[in-house]
Amino acid sequence: MANEALERARAGYEAVERRYVEALQAKGLRFQSRAEGLASQKRCADLRRHLADAGAAVRNAGASLVCGYLSPACVECTGADGSETISTTFKCHRDCYFCFNHNVADYDRFFHEGCPWEDELERAAAERQQLACVGLTGGEPLLDFENAIRFFERARELFPEAHLRMYTSGDLLTEERVVRLRDAGLDEIRFSVKDDDTPEMQQRVLDAMRLAKRYLPSVMAEMPVIPGAGEHMRNLLRAFDDVGLDGINLLEFCFPFCNWPEFERRGFSLKNPPFDVMYDYGYSGGLAVAGSEELILELMLWAREEGLRLGLHYCSLDNKHRSEIRQKNERAKDVHPCLVFDDQDFFLKAVKVFGPDVEPVRTALREAGCTDMIEDAAEGSLAFSPEHLGALRGVVRADGAPVEPQLCPFVYELDGDDAYLTDVSLCPAPVR
Repeated sequence: MANEALERARAGYEAVERRYVEALQAKGLRFQSRAEGLASQKRCADLRRHLADAGAAVRNAGASLVCGYLSPACVECTGADGSETISTTFKCHRDCYFCFNHNVADYDRFFHEGCPWEDELERAAAERQQLACVGLTGGEPLLDFENAIRFFERARELFPEAHLRMYTSGDLLTEERVVRLRDAGLDEIRFSVKDDDTPEMQQRVLDAMRLAKRYLPSVMAEMPVIPGAGEHMRNLLRAFDDVGLDGINLLEFCFPFCNWPEFERRGFSLKNPPFDVMYDYGYSGGLAVAGSEELILELMLWAREEGLRLGLHYCSLDNKHRSEIRQKNERAKDVHPCLVFDDQDFFLKAVKVFGPDVEPVRTALREAGCTDMIEDAAEGSLAFSPEHLGALRGVVRADGAPVEPQLCPFVYELDGDDAYLTDVSLCPAPVR
């Protein structure tokens, strides 16, 4: 006997994702086929397993993988002790076709007027007495150098124990400037390297890295990994290792909802399905480009085999989303006894059963002492805490078929004075 209530619920979530993709396709964006996307997911899952077997640390439900050194700022991006990244300026002497800033609210105003960095630091201090990490990004912070110095001096006053970092292309770094940044409290500098930089530009950034290493505690690179750039990336990783970088953040390459013709001209397509868990995320990165994740994982395996010493961190688009979900859901850890905070992907989670599964599951839960359940007659479902999944071992419905519990992630939303929970997907919840 088919479970029609479960099929309706699944179809509802699938329709949300399908409409999302179709609406963007209607605007001219190109997604890989669903079959291609699922095959890529499987290849990436295999690569993750190989990396884990080789000693890589798997973080945030696989959204982050680490070999060797990991910056404290990367730990706290999805950590519990707090991290803020702020801009003093959106101005930049580069013109990267994939820049996220154009997808940031009020970009044009901040570009011309400057960013309200003082207000942002004061807001952060008012919201919490201490932050583990504070970062300065851009634009190019070195185009607004005096404000960059003032930023770090004020951040050190407000958060004396915080790890302070800065992102830069490195083009405008001089010995005088790096000394002043060190004296203002800078702990870490991250060089944003681009795959399509000329050899002269890449040599300049390598020289800037060597300069920074003379004065700063931590020197890193951070760059999106563009499909098709495997050989070039291997050469860069060797060069970074020769410089003695502490590590590199390998970012999943993303389309930030602008400048699509440049992505299309290069033959890129977007991941399909677009997200691990479908949700209206606020991160300005947008959508992941197909092929980037697979190349990153292959590069990490290669670097291990090559014996490179620098730390390698794969930061996926999903990992960026983890930070947002944690900030929303941590405040609601105890919002309802049927919901459990997942400390891996940071969603609130309940188990649901549907249709003919409801009655035998309710009986089994009561016999196991579980009294906290939510029944939704319109949906034909019963929800309960994942902590009670074991009570369903051996439970069958009236026709003798095993019940099919589903794990359902939720996001805790605040809208002014109103708070509510949004359920975002279903996936089978194995009974062990």
